[in-house]
Amino acid sequence: MAELRFDTRKIRAGYEPADNNQAVSPPIYQTASYDFRDTEHAQNLFTYKEAGYLYTRVGNPTVTYFAERVKALDGAANVVAVGSGMAAITYTLMNLASKGGTILASPYVYGGTIDAFDRLFPELGITVKITDAVLDPERLEKELTDDVKAVFLESISNPNAYLADIDAVSETAHRHGVPVVVDNTLATPYLYRPFEHGADIVVYSATKALTGHGNIIAGLILDNGDMSLYTKERYPQFYEPIVMLKGKSPADIFPDNFFIFRATLVYLNLLGAALSPQDAYLGIIGLETLSERVAKQSANAAKLAAYLESSPAVEWVRHPSLESYKYRELAKKHLPLGGGGVLSFGIKGTAEQEAVFLNNIRLFHYHVNLGDARSLIVDSPNTTHSELNADEMKLADIPSNLIRISAGLEDADDLIADLEQAFLAAGLL
Repeated sequence: MAELRFDTRKIRAGYEPADNNQAVSPPIYQTASYDFRDTEHAQNLFTYKEAGYLYTRVGNPTVTYFAERVKALDGAANVVAVGSGMAAITYTLMNLASKGGTILASPYVYGGTIDAFDRLFPELGITVKITDAVLDPERLEKELTDDVKAVFLESISNPNAYLADIDAVSETAHRHGVPVVVDNTLATPYLYRPFEHGADIVVYSATKALTGHGNIIAGLILDNGDMSLYTKERYPQFYEPIVMLKGKSPADIFPDNFFIFRATLVYLNLLGAALSPQDAYLGIIGLETLSERVAKQSANAAKLAAYLESSPAVEWVRHPSLESYKYRELAKKHLPLGGGGVLSFGIKGTAEQEAVFLNNIRLFHYHVNLGDARSLIVDSPNTTHSELNADEMKLADIPSNLIRISAGLEDADDLIADLEQAFLAAGLL
């Protein structure tokens, strides 16, 4: 499958009809549990001497088909699907810092992620330092102390569509024995594949552009298969015996896959954010149109960004397609297929005028999802990033007049006309 091109893999990877009564579309294995052939089979499954399924919370064929397809698209070595993007982030960072330590995180991330960093992780004995030094290799070098367990960032950020130089970040982090975790939700593997740029772990909210129809909640954790970075000194949890493994450690059982294995055995198994078979099936169907959807969303976003940049109702616009984009040279190099469907702009008016503008939108849906087939609009400082305090807002470069658009698959001219009439209604034109 690795020899096949992207668009063939998105249709064929991870599933064989011959293994499923020649069913062309993957079956939905709507079952909680699975019979054992005999007592020996049961013991082999529980001791990982034999691959198979025993309970859908930790494994299901339909979920496997979905996860394996994304693994093929990303060029990953190992993968586990979970119940949401937040579960993917949380399980990943808990797995890396289960003995405590510090996560260095970019400020340019989803507001819910920052909320988890502020509220949840300190309760678990994990320090998350939110710093823009993550995006500057020279400054990052000084932050990489022995206590640091990971560097976390988004490839294309929410809501500003800022692009990180993951090659440079990874090179710096690896010199200090620290893995790089990339949330690739906005880019998807169609636009950008972080493993090709040095990332060690990739997470997704598969709710968004990856599946593209706003009808499931899902997440994924993938890794590059290089376990050499996780030394016993910095990451002892991978080498310590676990009761369920009969005195063996994750590294003993799966030396080439102990990161994902431990995340599955400990966090997915015991905390239970499992992806349902029905949602996995919908995810598989969504993946089949990934390239076509994201290509048009990127093109629509570029047209919307160009219109907004020329509008007297707008103060500024951020999208990788624009010459004024902060990381334009990086975008030219790393995003040849498009800048993604998300853009942000600053509306030039009062808070009251902004409310009138949003309340008069007709074609855009006003809600907080991203990557949908439908175009979406939201005032991020009041919604998706409302958890941030004033200092965090400033560090994340989110001014109070920021409005985020997730371009869908409608005709771009109709979307532009909708924005125009809403600006008129707000008295901004």
